[in-house]
Formats: sequence, structure tokens, C-alpha cells
Amino acid sequence: MSVRERISAGLKDAMREHDKIRVSTLRLINAAIKDQDINARGEGRTQGVDEAAVMAILGKMVKQRQESARAYEEGGRLELAEQERAEIAVIEDFLPRQLDEDEIEAAIGAAISEAGATTIKDMGKVMGILKAKYAGRMDFGTVGPQVKNRLA
Repeated sequence: MSVRERISAGLKDAMREHDKIRVSTLRLINAAIKDQDINARGEGRTQGVDEAAVMAILGKMVKQRQESARAYEEGGRLELAEQERAEIAVIEDFLPRQLDEDEIEAAIGAAISEAGATTIKDMGKVMGILKAKYAGRMDFGTVGPQVKNRLA
């Protein structure tokens, strides 16, 4: 079952269960995916976005909500921070399990070997391999500096 199908099934279940937070979050996910589908059609891709792009959309949504929750906490708006965290939990149900530190190190090593990377100039190749294989499973904002350190 594709991620889109899982999201649609989850939305139907949430509607049956009258779970307002889950319904609203899943509708936001669908809207974000449809927005990217429309952009893809504008670029000539009739099929819309693929599974990797959907995973990237979900990862971006989680990151946005984490930043919002932090901002709400700093502003003393704890009820809004909790709402953001509830949305994060719903979105993460559709993301694959995140890699732990050891798995990330192993993935970086494998990508460096696969790319034949030896200098910092090869960082783009390594990151491209990692993004292709591990979209939605690691935070590339934190992985980038690790790759840079390994190649430096």
C-alpha cells in the first residue's frame, strides 16, 4: 500500500472515529501533496510526485511543526505547542522509522564509498545518494555537517 493510500485510509478512519486533530492533520497532508502534484503537472510530469517526494513533504511538515512548537513554548503558548506536537505524532505515523546514529554513520560511510568521494568537492554526490536512499528517514540538516567532517 502506497503512502497516499495509507493517508486516505487513515483519513477515512479518523472521520469515522471523529478524531478532529487527526482529520485536520491528514487533510493538511493531502493538501500539501496535491499542491506538489499541481506543481509537477506544470513541469510536465503527468503522474504527480513520487513516493520519495511525498516522504520529503511529510518530513518538511514535521520540521515546520517542531519549529512552531518551539516558538510557541518560548512565547508561553503551551496549548498551541501541544497542538503542534499532536500533529507531529499524526504525520510521523506515515513516515518510515528514523535511522539511529549508528545507522546514519553506516549510511554515510556506504554513500561515500559508493560515490568514490575523497574530498569536500564530492559532498554533493554523497548527499544525492543519501537523499535518494533515505528520504524521510534522516534529517539532512544534521547529516550534512557529518558528511562534511568525514570528507574534510
